[in-house]
Amino acid sequence: MKRQLNRRHALGCALALAISGITPALAGEFVPTRPLELVVHGGPGSGNDLLARAVVAMIDQAKLSPVRIQVVNKPGGGSTNASSYLLSRKGDPNTLGIFTSVWIIDPLLQEAATTRLNDLTPVARLIFEPALVTVRADSPFQSLGDFIAAAKAKPDQLKQSGGNASSRENILRQQLMGATKTSWAFVSFPSGGERLSALLGGHVDIMILDPSEATELIRGGKIRVLAQIGEKRLPAFKDVPTLAEAGFDVATFAQTRGILGPPDMAPDVIAYYDRLVAKLVALPAWQKYIEENHFISAPLSSAETRKFVVDYENQIRDLLTQAGMKVVR
Repeated sequence: MKRQLNRRHALGCALALAISGITPALAGEFVPTRPLELVVHGGPGSGNDLLARAVVAMIDQAKLSPVRIQVVNKPGGGSTNASSYLLSRKGDPNTLGIFTSVWIIDPLLQEAATTRLNDLTPVARLIFEPALVTVRADSPFQSLGDFIAAAKAKPDQLKQSGGNASSRENILRQQLMGATKTSWAFVSFPSGGERLSALLGGHVDIMILDPSEATELIRGGKIRVLAQIGEKRLPAFKDVPTLAEAGFDVATFAQTRGILGPPDMAPDVIAYYDRLVAKLVALPAWQKYIEENHFISAPLSSAETRKFVVDYENQIRDLLTQAGMKVVR
């Protein structure tokens, strides 16, 4: 009788997992049994925070994970606080992070940022993300050319809001200033919300941002887009020129976002997250999210992501050198 009850219990558990969409693990396969942490290097409202929370919501809604996933903000020092935290969780199968280009850039520019992305465990590339050059709706600048002309007339008097010194927006600023022989100030804020508030409040003149950070503000007419940073115009901004179309020949790099884990993650753990990401990017909700936020879906497996990271680092190192920035690695 006891054996029959145990068998029924096992069958019942398997049926419950099947109904929920979670496949029962084979013997020896990893399946998380306690809540997962998803670490981001920005504060609430930053681009990587928004992506992390959207990913968690989609996984929850589709019941792809048997455990809860909690977003953990570790801002400060660019990516260094977050990368140091992951480094300290060596081999932990229950801790992940969202990486962006900053995780590549920081170790190239900062002596103290000693953790490179491949020192951790790349799990997946998710997206590429274009950028927009924006001003508030009542700004006198009607084009990027207007802003550049004003910067030439008033060196170092105009201001741009952004993240830390190694953020994509500051590197694009350095590239634009070098290409146009101009100079303007960079004002750093810890979160995306504070950067936007500075722009809307008139405390800064311009902001280079990810479309996902200000979709509603752009739709609502609070922010105006002067130029797009990318090879092609986004469908939602078909009347806005790219940098090249606006007359600025600047070599840029595409912002990427993905998932990584601590060092020394076991192969079966990596395989589990490979399968989880494959299910995530196949969801209709993922496609809708990509379209609504003007991303380019670009998923790669863990093995492909490890190779991509090496090539991407080399590309960014070359661009930083061309922009006149001191590369330390």
